[in-house]
Amino acid sequence: MKLDGAFGIHAQALQLKARRAEVIAGNIANADTPGYKARDFDFRALLNREMGQPVRMYTTHQNHMQMEPGTIPPSQMSYRIPSQPSLDGNTVDSQIEHAAYAENALEYQASLRFLNGAVSKLRLAIKGQS
Repeated sequence: MKLDGAFGIHAQALQLKARRAEVIAGNIANADTPGYKARDFDFRALLNREMGQPVRMYTTHQNHMQMEPGTIPPSQMSYRIPSQPSLDGNTVDSQIEHAAYAENALEYQASLRFLNGAVSKLRLAIKGQS
């Protein structure tokens, strides 16, 4: 039995949602930092990429560093466009960031609940009890 099929996309989604929570939390933490540029990434695009062929970085020199699994490539990160620019150059809108964080947390919890249900079904199938 292949367990990856039992969990669907939720295993990869949890990793990406956790990383997105870190990015948004960094934005919130730097809301008062002059010149800080709020960042985010397109969750759906990255999840589609994760579900396809895994992207491997090839090195041409022994001193090149490998990216760790779950790391968002810098090319996938983007800056948020502020709805109202500030005088100090900071692009963090606290209300937008808090809303994005709350939405991300709800989606993370939904994936956790789905995985919990899938694990419960597997346990039931293994035990053979109803």
